[in-house]
Amino acid sequence: MQPEKREYEAWEPEEWLPQPVGRQQAGGIGHGCSGAEADVNRDVRIGQRVWPAPACGGGPPPTGIGLVAFGRADNPCSHLPPTRKDVSAKAGEALNEGESNLRRPCSPVAGSAMTSSASVADARHVALAEPFRDQKPGTSGLRKSSRQFETPHYLESFVEAALRVLPGVAGGTLVLGGDGRYGNRRAIDTIARLAAAHGVARLIVTTGGILSTPAASNLIRRHQAVGGVILSASHNPGGPDGDFGVKINGANGGPAPESITDAIHAATLTLEGYSIIDAEPLALEQPGESHIGSMKVSVLDGVDDYVTLMQGLFDFDRIAALLRGDFRLAFDAMHAVTGPYASRIFEQLLGAPAGTVRNGIPLEDFGAGHPDPNLTYAHDLAALLLDGDNYDFGAACDGDGDRNMILGRRCFVNPSDSLAVLTAQATLAPGYSEGLAGVARSMPTSAAVDVVAKELGIPCFETPTGWKFFGNLLDAGRITLCGEESFGTGSNHIREKDGLWAVLFWLNILAVRGCSVAEIMAEHWSRFGRHYYSRHDYEAIASDAAHGLYDRVKGLQPSLVGEAFAGRTIATADDFAYSDPVDGSLTSGQGLRLLLDDGSRVVLRLSGTGTQGATLRVYLESYVAAGGDLNQDPQAALGDLITAIDALAEIRGRTGMERPTVIT
Repeated sequence: MQPEKREYEAWEPEEWLPQPVGRQQAGGIGHGCSGAEADVNRDVRIGQRVWPAPACGGGPPPTGIGLVAFGRADNPCSHLPPTRKDVSAKAGEALNEGESNLRRPCSPVAGSAMTSSASVADARHVALAEPFRDQKPGTSGLRKSSRQFETPHYLESFVEAALRVLPGVAGGTLVLGGDGRYGNRRAIDTIARLAAAHGVARLIVTTGGILSTPAASNLIRRHQAVGGVILSASHNPGGPDGDFGVKINGANGGPAPESITDAIHAATLTLEGYSIIDAEPLALEQPGESHIGSMKVSVLDGVDDYVTLMQGLFDFDRIAALLRGDFRLAFDAMHAVTGPYASRIFEQLLGAPAGTVRNGIPLEDFGAGHPDPNLTYAHDLAALLLDGDNYDFGAACDGDGDRNMILGRRCFVNPSDSLAVLTAQATLAPGYSEGLAGVARSMPTSAAVDVVAKELGIPCFETPTGWKFFGNLLDAGRITLCGEESFGTGSNHIREKDGLWAVLFWLNILAVRGCSVAEIMAEHWSRFGRHYYSRHDYEAIASDAAHGLYDRVKGLQPSLVGEAFAGRTIATADDFAYSDPVDGSLTSGQGLRLLLDDGSRVVLRLSGTGTQGATLRVYLESYVAAGGDLNQDPQAALGDLITAIDALAEIRGRTGMERPTVIT
């Protein structure tokens, strides 16, 4: 499905007059682009458009009627449909005056140094009839459907709360950008005006508003910003019928800690309104500077700084020699944010052939795809590598660029194994040549890296799911590498997981070792043993059914210890809790674990990253030591565990699903 294209057709003002639109009818991520007063719950639709704000050249709006500011990224002043005659004469006069402005784009000239005369003192307060009650951030920020974010004042309310809570906002530097999904550009304009109203001294945005999550973390750290606002729902689908998200990052470049996100949520529950400055849309077509009031807006090339960072970590000369030989690479950007980064790095700098980067142009709906780099949603790439011999290495990244999938010729690398291999081979990359301080993994991730860390004599930490839990360990210098089974790996170079970083790390290893991915994996297992591992996702389950299943198993846990399970005995049954070794904070309720007497385990979690229903994730792991049978199919090796947990948790019966939606 392609996003709707909204053209500027001719219409007759006497036939199409403005009609106030109620709160739930109006559309637009980034509502409130105009100078409406407290009653901004009412919008004006004019024919196929919404009455454009003064910043869009539309003149003053009819008295008492608010506006919507949302449209396609390539036409930030496109607007929406229909209406009827039933308004005041004053509104009709305004309609006639603004007619020509509905037919032309209103973005300023690219690179223009536009300056608004507004200041913080000119900020306009918009009152809310009542606060929103559903803005509690999950593990990766606030994710909702695009339609929900189009609710008037929804985006503004959450960002207002964040700007009130995030330390150092007034007088500080803030980074802003997103993955290019539907609503990205309009949300950037709205958030910029909110930031100006809160006294931000400098706002850093990127060309086209395109900014990967890892690149955002780097910009925050490099420019000593107080934090960042990242617009993404990560690997969730995009488009008008997809999802949108807002994530707040702190001054260390990582996801805001729970103390901040809890405070943001608390602020949303009592929010009486928000402050915003009226200003023109930002010019993001090329680097340049402008102002919104006293706030400087710096538009940077979003790729440059990230490329420089990667060049300092990896041997680009050696990787280039590999890619310019007979080594064939296929990279799938999934029409998401990493396209521009991957094209610059692989094709322009490293000399890979044109076409190496597939689906490299970011699209608002990700080409009607699901930008999740796994065997299900990156099936075309998987088929190239697993079913053929034309490519030596394949990789894909997700919507915002922080996840990765690694493939070799007829070889899929499990994300847990990928972290273990990078740990074992780390010193082959220049940025890690002096060794590692330690490693960390999320609890559901397999223990493959634990075995490597033990042999290397470095500490290994087990944390809850969520990259923010690695932040304290990284900031304290306790770890160098970290990763999650959900296709996320990273290091102390930033405070986010980093998809392209992992791809370059693998290429650096292959360039130095001169062998294939399959040979690397076989060697690794023969040395450290193999952790047969899989994750089964049951998506979009009715919430009541999912929680009923989960709560039932949790209630059974005290009686399960010592019971038989898949030919083994349950040694421990608990709900994982984590005491942070740096600050002592306690995080509980992180997943139901069944730890078996032979080291195998099964974990159940309900995911917080989806927006429709609930997702049950089942993690299965069985260890075979070096010298054992290391060449089994993982699903076959885990078959007895799969059967046993289905019986215990009554998965098929309670979900109505015969098989998982996704198997990793």
